[in-house]
Amino acid sequence: MGHILILPLAGTVPIMPDLPEASPADIMPLAQVMARLRDPETGCPWDIEQDFASIAPYTIEEAYEVADAIAHNDMAGLRDELGDLLLQVAFHSRMAEQAGHFKLQDVIDSITQKMIRRHPHVFGEGARREDGHAQWEVIKAAERAEKEPDPSAMAGVASALPALLRAEKLQKRAARTGFDWPDTARVVDKVVEELEEVRAATSQAEREEEVGDLLFAVVNLARHLNIDPEDALRKGNYKFERRFRAMEDMAGNGFVAALLEEKEELWQAAKRQEKGA
Repeated sequence: MGHILILPLAGTVPIMPDLPEASPADIMPLAQVMARLRDPETGCPWDIEQDFASIAPYTIEEAYEVADAIAHNDMAGLRDELGDLLLQVAFHSRMAEQAGHFKLQDVIDSITQKMIRRHPHVFGEGARREDGHAQWEVIKAAERAEKEPDPSAMAGVASALPALLRAEKLQKRAARTGFDWPDTARVVDKVVEELEEVRAATSQAEREEEVGDLLFAVVNLARHLNIDPEDALRKGNYKFERRFRAMEDMAGNGFVAALLEEKEELWQAAKRQEKGA
């Protein structure tokens, strides 16, 4: 476990020889804690009972908490949340090791090799740095083709991704094949068209389908405007929560009993308060 073995794929540029040695002792205490927790005889009953499926929701939750700490510029919180996310990596790796699949060191080796392989403009000889992103996409596509028998451009887009993020990835894959609107104006027209179809829907099932199409079109618009839809909606959520709390503060105990028109006035006051701050 003292060294990371770099195995370049056929056809890739040589790997630079001056890479530092891995330092497994830096992460081994965490791996050892996880091993103790998962020990069948002396470990924690809850940790022992878990499997990949039961832990997956916690892994997703921790990733979102990392994003939340970043959004709030909370560096102390980010440190803690990154630790929680790293624990998830150690947890999954320990379960995999117990099942005979792979170890934590294999995970570290794998991602190290991948990052070097996908950055020939940094680790290769004579590569142009400005070609980095294009090279990344080409290499990633080649890796995907090696692993997946499915030839579709849609292959490999994880179904467990948040719906907005998955919609964006599917659209980007389609765009690479030339299936995309030529300009933003056409996308705006599509959003309006989908909104009209929501209005025209007559059954609950039809409304659900049309709302899905509308959301997909809005994600497409965000993509054409170079806006991250997930990040945009997250900020919209924060703004709504911030203004709603301001409404509650202004109304005091009478907020719930206030008429809708009064709440609308409070909402507008909260907006003015925020813009004037």
